Amino acid sequence: MRWRGRKQSTHVEDRRGEQVPGGGSYRAGGGLANILMLLFLRGSPKSRIIVLVLLVLGFLLFRGPLLNFLGGGETPGGTTQQSGVAPDDEMYAYLSTIMGDNEQVWSQVLPTAGFQFRPAQMVIYSQRTRTPGGIADARMGPFYLSQDETIYIDPTFFRELKEKFGATGDFAEAYVVAHEYGHHVQNILGRLDQLHSLHGKVSDTEYNHQSVRVELHADFLAGIFARFAQETFGDFLEQGDIEEAMRCAEAIGDDRLQRDYGPGHVNPDSFTHGTSAQRAKWFNQGFTSGDVKVGEALYSLPYDQL
Repeated sequence: MRWRGRKQSTHVEDRRGEQVPGGGSYRAGGGLANILMLLFLRGSPKSRIIVLVLLVLGFLLFRGPLLNFLGGGETPGGTTQQSGVAPDDEMYAYLSTIMGDNEQVWSQVLPTAGFQFRPAQMVIYSQRTRTPGGIADARMGPFYLSQDETIYIDPTFFRELKEKFGATGDFAEAYVVAHEYGHHVQNILGRLDQLHSLHGKVSDTEYNHQSVRVELHADFLAGIFARFAQETFGDFLEQGDIEEAMRCAEAIGDDRLQRDYGPGHVNPDSFTHGTSAQRAKWFNQGFTSGDVKVGEALYSLPYDQL
């Protein structure tokens, strides 16, 4: 894949080197600190006043523990938290360029489908970072958060793709970014709100089925991106790039992950992203069709025909 020399996105924040105390995975609303945060950000004026009163009382009575509880003060190792931004190295240039490519493609494609484009943000971090809902941990892998319309990524994930999953090549990495940008496009299309609205209203199995549809749709949108990036930039793709993306999609299918890196047996009812074959299939559908409307079939096909 040829990526050098094109316009870089201005919507990328580099937080590598930032030290964030604590750990664990991001859980929206998980933990008392997150609950207080959500009450303040989304609650009524009365709930916000209650949160502020609790924080003031906590600060006056338990200043040290409160600072550590809220993520300030000292890290578990006893050093004062410091934030530092890594220099603009090649990884930053690469990710900024791929983000810029997605912005250019989707700003052209979405209006033709009747939707107004708005750019996503990206946060590049190392180990862990703060999000609107808590602490993100690199062990989660790259993800998109609709609350702040931001893609979060620790670039060491790309090394894991190569070493653990055998997904090599720079376009395999571009596919990962394009998949996450696909979630942002879904956010614009309203698909993520539809998925989130099902929480607590359907069984876990049915919710997983709908999650698979959303993830396969993001793979489809990544294929759309690859198709239009090639048309837009001319020399974007090199021989073997699409095969790199297909191998990457296959490497992180639910069935392969469960069989090779999980419990050792495959449980289809627990799938959330789709099988290796499904992920490769829908990426290829997006690339060959180049038509956003084709992806809508994902939401009407019987689940066993995906």
